[in-house]
Amino acid sequence: MTGETRSIVIASPEGESGKSTVALGVLDLLVRKGQRVGVFRPVSRATEAESTSGERDHVLELLLEHDGVDIAYDDAVGVTYADLHTDPEDALSRIVARFHELAARCDSVVILGTDYTDVAGPTELSFNARIAANLGAPVLLVVSGRERTPEGVRALADVSLAELAAHHAQAIGLVVNRADTHSALDVRTLLAEAQPDLPVWTIPEEPFLQAPTVGQLLEAVDGKLVLGDPELLGREALELQVGAMSFEHLLERLTDGAVIITPGDRTDLLIGLLATHMTPSFPSLAGIILNGGFYPKGRPAELLEAMRPKLPIITTDLGTYRTARAAAEARGRVDKSSVRKVETARALFERNVDSGALAARLDLPRPQVVTPLMFEYQLIERARGDRRHIVLPEGGDDRILRAASTVLARQIADLTILGEAEPVRARAAELGLDIEAARVLSPHDPDHVEKFAAEYTRLRAHKGMTVERAREIVTDVSYFGTMMVHLGLADGMVSGAAHSTAHTIRPSFEIIKTKPGTSSVSSVFLMCLEDRVLVYGDCAVIPDPTSDELADIAVSSAATARQFGVEPRIAMLSYSTGTSGTGADVDKVRTATELVRERIAKADMDLHVEGPIQYDAAVDASVAASKLPGSDVAGRATVFVFPDLNTGNNTYKAVQRSAGAVAVGPVLQGLNKPVNDLSRGALVQDIVNTVAITAIQAQSKEPTA
Repeated sequence: MTGETRSIVIASPEGESGKSTVALGVLDLLVRKGQRVGVFRPVSRATEAESTSGERDHVLELLLEHDGVDIAYDDAVGVTYADLHTDPEDALSRIVARFHELAARCDSVVILGTDYTDVAGPTELSFNARIAANLGAPVLLVVSGRERTPEGVRALADVSLAELAAHHAQAIGLVVNRADTHSALDVRTLLAEAQPDLPVWTIPEEPFLQAPTVGQLLEAVDGKLVLGDPELLGREALELQVGAMSFEHLLERLTDGAVIITPGDRTDLLIGLLATHMTPSFPSLAGIILNGGFYPKGRPAELLEAMRPKLPIITTDLGTYRTARAAAEARGRVDKSSVRKVETARALFERNVDSGALAARLDLPRPQVVTPLMFEYQLIERARGDRRHIVLPEGGDDRILRAASTVLARQIADLTILGEAEPVRARAAELGLDIEAARVLSPHDPDHVEKFAAEYTRLRAHKGMTVERAREIVTDVSYFGTMMVHLGLADGMVSGAAHSTAHTIRPSFEIIKTKPGTSSVSSVFLMCLEDRVLVYGDCAVIPDPTSDELADIAVSSAATARQFGVEPRIAMLSYSTGTSGTGADVDKVRTATELVRERIAKADMDLHVEGPIQYDAAVDASVAASKLPGSDVAGRATVFVFPDLNTGNNTYKAVQRSAGAVAVGPVLQGLNKPVNDLSRGALVQDIVNTVAITAIQAQSKEPTA
C-alpha cells in the first residue's frame, strides 16, 4: 500500500463479470468508514475513437458520481489501451506514477481492473496482477458464475488465483458474481475446500442489470423517436419481441417491460399495442420499434397524435431481421443514468457480501468521525436490521414511487402506498420502477373506511363526530394513513411531498396524540456536519414555545438524539450565557432549563443540560472556558434547543447553506407513534432517509398512553 493509503483492486479474468456492481459496493463500504475515497482506472475502457468524440468510460463515471468521491475524471485515468499496445512497460510506469499522484490526496482508493474490451485472456489478467503488485494493493477477484457449474467456477478461480500469485499480487477475497442461485452453496463449498483461508461470497444473477434501456435500443437500430415521452427512453427493456402475427395472438404474449418490434405499415398492431399499454390491467410496455422505414399517414397518423401516448415509439429503416439482431446485441449496463440499476446493484452487494469481513481484510481503521454519508448508511442499516411497515399516502407523486422502489430494493422497510392500485402500479411500471413488493391500497377501500370511520367517531365523540361525517374525513389520505398507524396496520407514516405540513400532521394530533409525560409535538433537524451530527430543535412546528414547551422540546430532542446514536448534551440557547443577562426572553429559557433539570432528577436520567447559553459558548471550547468554566455541556453541546421558531428555522438554514451541512428532517417527536413530514421540495433520497428515520422511531418499545 502507498503510505497510509488503503487501496483495493477489483479485477476479473474475463469480461461481463459485473465488476461494476462489486466496485460500487466496495466504494460504499469505504465511504461509510469515513474515508477520503478515490477511484482509479489504470487502463480506460474508452477507445481512442470514443475519447476523441468526447465519450467517456461509463463505469468510471458511475463511480466518480458517488457522493463520497471528489475526484476529477482526468485524474482518475492511468492510460488507454492504445498506450498499452505502444509500450506496455512504459504504460505500467505511467500507471504507477498517476496512481501515486491520486493516492496522495486520499485515505483509500478503489482501483478498477480492465474490462477485456480489447485483448482478452490470461495476458490481461496477468497485467492486472502486475498493476496490483506495483501499486501495493490487494485484489478482490471477481469471477462470473453465469452458465457455469460449481466445478467450472472452481476451475476458473483456481487458475485466476494462481495467475495473481505468479505475479506477486495478493488476493484478499473472491466474489462469484452472476451466480446461479440454486448452486451458490455448492460453489462456496467447493471454493472453501480449495482456498480455505480466502473469504468467498456469491452474488446471484440479476437479469435486470443486463437489460438495455429503450434509448440504447434506439441507438442500436439507428432509430428516431417519433412519439412518446423522451424521459421514458431511460426505462429498461426487460424483453424483446417481434410482433408480426395477428394482434389476437400477439396480445397473449405481451409482458411488462417488453419492447415490441413490428413492421411500420401494420397500423392495426400499433394501435392495438398502444391500447393495451394504456389499459391498466394489461401489460405495461417499455416501447415500440417500427421497422422498415414505414410510419402511418393520413387519418391513422391523426389518431395516433390524438392518443398522445407517453410510450416511446421509434422508427428505423432497418428490416425486421436486422432490427431484431441489432436490438438483441445492445448491451445493458449499470451507469449513472439508471437510478434503479444503481440501487439494485448496491442492494445485491449489501445482501450478499459481508462488509464487516471485507473491511477487516482491508484493515480499515474504526472511524473517529461521523460524516453525512456514514450517518445516512447507519440509518439504512438500523432500519434494515429490524424492518418495519411504513405507509406512504402520496402514491400519485413520482418521487414517492421512485423512493419506494429504492426502499424496497434495499429492504429498508415494508411499504403500503395509498392510491388506486392499477394507475399507481401502471405509473411505476411506466417509470421502470419495481414496487411489486409494496401493498397498494385505495383510501376509498370500503372495509377500511368503515373500520376507520367507527374508530374516528369514537375518538372524536367529545367533539360531536358522527359516523357519516367520519366516513368523509377518513378517505383523506393523511387521515387514512394516520388511522393505519393508530390501529397497527402500519408502524409509521411519511407524507408531505404533495401536502402541507398542517395537512400531514394535524390528524396525528387528533388520533395518535402525544406520549405520556409529553404535552407538545415538536421537531428536530439532524444536522450532518463534515465530521459529526448535531440535533437542532424546534425548527419547524411550535412558533413561540412557552417555558413548559421548551422543556418538552429539550427532553424529546435528547431522546431523539440517543435514538440516532448522538450522545445528548443539551444547550438551551439564548442571547446571553449564564446569569449575565436579563429580560423576558432570557428568563423564559432560564425557567425552561430549570424545568428540564427537575424532569431529569425526577426520572433519574443520565442527561446534562445548560442554559441559558449562547451558541458560541455551546460549541467552542475556548469560549466556553471563559464564559462557563467547568460546565459539562459548554463547548461540547450536541442538542441545541432554540428559543423560538424564527431563530431555529433561520439558524438551521444558515448552517445548511453556509457550512455545507446536510439537514435531515424535520423529524417529528413527542407522538405516540411516528409520523414524519416531508418538504414539498423533497428529493428522492430525502424521502428514502425519512422512511428509514420513521422505521427506526417505530423500533422503539416505549409505552404509549
